[in-house]
Amino acid sequence: METIGAATFKQKCLKLLDEVGPEGITITRRGKPVARLVPARTNDGDLIGLLEGRIIVDPEDDLFSTDA
Repeated sequence: METIGAATFKQKCLKLLDEVGPEGITITRRGKPVARLVPARTNDGDLIGLLEGRIIVDPEDDLFSTDA
């Protein structure tokens, strides 16, 4: 992953937006990471199923469960 200083990012912002790779760019200020530039995901605006496989719902806390 590429790392650049905030001042450099400010100077080259538009170019970096065009060239950012899938791994992203870490932006630092005084040597400490303060932000990350990553490509936006495109999922055609459909949010249903976006977190599938990333979160686990405890069955006891499932508000949509029909088991009562």
